[in-house]
Amino acid sequence: MVPAVVAGCRALGTDGVTPLPQLLSFLPWLTVPAGLGLLCAGLARRRGLAFLAVLVLAGTAWTSLPYTPLTGVTHGLPVARVRVVAANVEFGQGTGALIDLARREGPQVLYVSECDPGCGRALVAALSGRLPYQVAVEAEGSAGSVLLSAYPLRDRAVVPSVMGMPGATADIAGRAVRLQLAHPMPPVPGQVRLWKDELGRLRDAVAARPADEALILAGDFNASQDHAAFRSVVSAGPLLDAARTTGASRVPTWPAEGPLPPYVQIDHVLSTSDLYPVATRFLPLPGSDHRAVLADLDLHDGR
Repeated sequence: MVPAVVAGCRALGTDGVTPLPQLLSFLPWLTVPAGLGLLCAGLARRRGLAFLAVLVLAGTAWTSLPYTPLTGVTHGLPVARVRVVAANVEFGQGTGALIDLARREGPQVLYVSECDPGCGRALVAALSGRLPYQVAVEAEGSAGSVLLSAYPLRDRAVVPSVMGMPGATADIAGRAVRLQLAHPMPPVPGQVRLWKDELGRLRDAVAARPADEALILAGDFNASQDHAAFRSVVSAGPLLDAARTTGASRVPTWPAEGPLPPYVQIDHVLSTSDLYPVATRFLPLPGSDHRAVLADLDLHDGR
């Protein structure tokens, strides 16, 4: 029943109500109980039940397939390569590890979630030579966020949310590129509506941008490719998912600490097709319960 209902929600494009949004995070893993159901039906020699179990297993496996085409259409010649890192530092606890990562990997844009004022000051002090420009939501705990850039920033703005989602526009190789950090509330019981509303605000921001403006939307989305609310953000662009485009759509990023191994990808780098992903890596971030996402994007002139 559980795999059947969850796969049905995925196929129908709905997140439903608790506990379905939470169970959708486990969708690929639900092929295990679906397969166990088929095995039990076969051992019991219940043909009707076995046929139903085959349908459930096939449906669960089918809905677990990647959600977007592997490639996108871009125009013009590449004029710059932009390296992006998106990282949730879990109440600032992964700040030191992120500084080491940034020094080692050399990103031009760094999206940092759950970065309190102390975390922000540490990042600016350590990385101002590489990433001298920043826009931030200064708040304690998980509400703070910082976006650091090697490119000058203008048109700073914040998407309304409980946890900070700052954004700004950078000029890269003569093109305007909107940089927007994503960090909606998680879909825990009691706040699923808020989670949907905040992802909806990101979707509306994507849809409202000027048609000739490139976009990099990155961060901790608290949503996987199996959530309809996340897919609505992607389709509003339409946007490319760097992990999917580079063949890594099921690499998990959370939880990276604790008794369970990572089982779901909720950290993403999304971009318009004129910022084409060419490589994606998922990097450990000691002190945080998330893995960082690094994506290399080729910016095209759009002609």
